[in-house]
Amino acid sequence: MRALLLVLALGTSLAAAQDKPDDTLTAVVAVHAKVRPDARSAATLGTQRRGSGALIREGLVLTIGYLVIEAEAIQVTGADGRTLPATLAGYDHASGFGLLRIVGTLAGRPLPLGDSAALAEREPAMAVSATSRDSPSLVYVVSRRAFSGSWEYLLDSAIFTYPPVMDWSGAPLIGAKGELLGIGSLIVPDAGGPGTQSPGNMFVPVDLLKPILEDLLASGRRTGAPRPWLGVNADELRGRLFVSRVSPEGPAERAGLRSGDIVLAVGTEEVTTLAEFYRKLWGRGPAGAVVPLRVLQGAQVKEVMVRSMDRIEYFRPSKTY
Repeated sequence: MRALLLVLALGTSLAAAQDKPDDTLTAVVAVHAKVRPDARSAATLGTQRRGSGALIREGLVLTIGYLVIEAEAIQVTGADGRTLPATLAGYDHASGFGLLRIVGTLAGRPLPLGDSAALAEREPAMAVSATSRDSPSLVYVVSRRAFSGSWEYLLDSAIFTYPPVMDWSGAPLIGAKGELLGIGSLIVPDAGGPGTQSPGNMFVPVDLLKPILEDLLASGRRTGAPRPWLGVNADELRGRLFVSRVSPEGPAERAGLRSGDIVLAVGTEEVTTLAEFYRKLWGRGPAGAVVPLRVLQGAQVKEVMVRSMDRIEYFRPSKTY
């Protein structure tokens, strides 16, 4: 009944809503990943990770990549309570998606991929985690805008929703027609826009999956030259980019960057925002390119040459690929 009321609230016709509306929610699965203690991501993401995902084809689950990167064991639990092992079929840092292949057959009706670009501000949707499958949350899109993550991550048009959903990791965002529109990534304090006090969630648009899905299935990653990655986490503050963390044994650390440095420029081009930093970084060529940075260390301005790498090569080899 709860699912029926939510589907009706999303504006579908009564006839469509009465056509087994709960079948839509059977696509929502629980994801549990166990990560080896020496994994590169263990210090920041932990070794036991739990979240959600969505069946998009029979035996194929879309989730958020940070749940499953470097996993040595993955389990997926369906709506019927059955748990099966899964393998990491593909990972894409540019979008943030992780793709799982279930070993066996799990009950559930896959969700069709919707048109996330058409999802406008003020439109309603359902945010459904595996723990709230029986009582999905009705949310509203409060902003469509670019999102810059501190971990060398940029989305041109992320989906921000309100009110906040607590079990957001990998949670599907489902539209009025029962289509998948996004995958939950974060909880944010300013869903309504920069400077607002409006806690909510950020969802990765499913449109980003469509052009790379077959690549992920074929080789585990998108085709083409990978972007250069430095292993720098930075925060925007007062028009400056402060380095908050460098990945251990990553390119930036090997080049001498450290927490507390301020990134001033890429080559001769000044950067004051994360988006500027990433676009100028990625414009230097593919992974492996030497990236010149001008940084402020203490009271001294230094020119640092960082040999970039493919981010996926930084991680420990996964037993699940």
